Amino acid sequence: MGGVTKHSFVAEVHQLDKKGIGQTVVWHEEDGKRKKLKLAIPSTLPGEKVRVAIDEPKRRRAIARLEEVMEPHPERLEPPCPHFDRCGGCVWQHWHYAGQLRHKTEHVKTLLKEHGFDPGVVRDTIGMEHPWHYRNKMEFTFSPEGLLGLHEQGNFRQIISLETCLIAGKNIVEAAMEVASWARDHRLPGYHKDTHEGLLRHLMVRESFATGEVMVALFATEAPEGELKEAAADLTERITKALPQVKSLLWLENRAWADRTQAEQTHVLAGRDFIYDELCGFRYRLWFDTFFQTNPVQAEKLVELALEMGEPKPDEKMIDLFCGVGTFSLPFAKRVKALAGIEIVETSIESAKRNAKDNGIDNTYFLARDARRGIDEVLEQFGRPELLLLDPPRSGAGGKVMRKIGRARPERVVYVSCNPETFAADITELVPFGYTLKTVQPVDLFPHTAHVECCALLVRGA
Repeated sequence: MGGVTKHSFVAEVHQLDKKGIGQTVVWHEEDGKRKKLKLAIPSTLPGEKVRVAIDEPKRRRAIARLEEVMEPHPERLEPPCPHFDRCGGCVWQHWHYAGQLRHKTEHVKTLLKEHGFDPGVVRDTIGMEHPWHYRNKMEFTFSPEGLLGLHEQGNFRQIISLETCLIAGKNIVEAAMEVASWARDHRLPGYHKDTHEGLLRHLMVRESFATGEVMVALFATEAPEGELKEAAADLTERITKALPQVKSLLWLENRAWADRTQAEQTHVLAGRDFIYDELCGFRYRLWFDTFFQTNPVQAEKLVELALEMGEPKPDEKMIDLFCGVGTFSLPFAKRVKALAGIEIVETSIESAKRNAKDNGIDNTYFLARDARRGIDEVLEQFGRPELLLLDPPRSGAGGKVMRKIGRARPERVVYVSCNPETFAADITELVPFGYTLKTVQPVDLFPHTAHVECCALLVRGA
């Protein structure tokens, strides 16, 4: 009987890659030749001796299955989540939290050293007192069979049906379980990514830890009309009864082939089309597509750090680059003479303007432009700022934008980063303009994952 040949290896894990997956190298015989094979081994830690298996090692790289941990890391733990081995939501539930934080600090130091900076300016990563149920937003996906869950680790076509999620807010998990039960009871089909057939695509749930308000947004290929009207009415009844804190229940039509949580038409089944959230004492309106920090406890620490490093003064002007809906803009605007926010997403700029008005802030100027053009326009109308803050996406700001910042000559630059790799590359562009990196404070916004945020201060002429 034919089948796949399994190959077993005993190896030592050398290091973790940037996704937090263990890495090693083994040698094997193929066609009479000794060949090197690089292995990625999920759920392992540096220095561990492990037995792993792969199927037919015909390539130079492979993802191995962990069969046995023969010599475990001293900080290895039993993962508390029943889905950990398969789900792609977390990678480090098997690692003591103190070890995770230490690794994140060293990772930031290594990247900065590689780019010629003194790693001594990096402080120890700020962790969470309770690193569970920290996320205020989750996006779940329906399988073609209509089961609701998260993507399997390394396989975006396979959905893991969930019983729980230990990083999501508890109301989020309860809402997801309620929708999953509703979909099963009505036998509604999920969306098939290859055939582009089916009804249910995604479920997004937002929860404000500050106000207690919850948004439940269901993405489907059809409107809640005709044969679906009765099912939509039942969903409304179930959700409002089980979770009275849901202030926004949405059915969103998404017929596009792209696998994203977007909508061509919004149907409000109950409540309004947004919820209220608060951060650092400021109130924000959040729609289904509003970008907002997903860990509010640590996000408040980031804002406090940015204020501490930036030292905004009442007679100063400031630019907030990649300002989004004003997460950093509003706290800083309270402390400076005038603030200009620049963001390419027009809906975010409209939200930032509305959020400033809602909070009684009238010294802000928000501009919907890409960063490079936006800086030129603001400098022309606004003059040179004493302080500039930027919070770019994971891809970073890029050399052209960083050189624009250097030529604008703000006295102080506060860089808030969600990707230390692009952060290290970006700030090298400021060195020729006379800027010195003074402080880098890593902050753990995503416990049990490899992600780490940083807040950094650069000073001109220091």
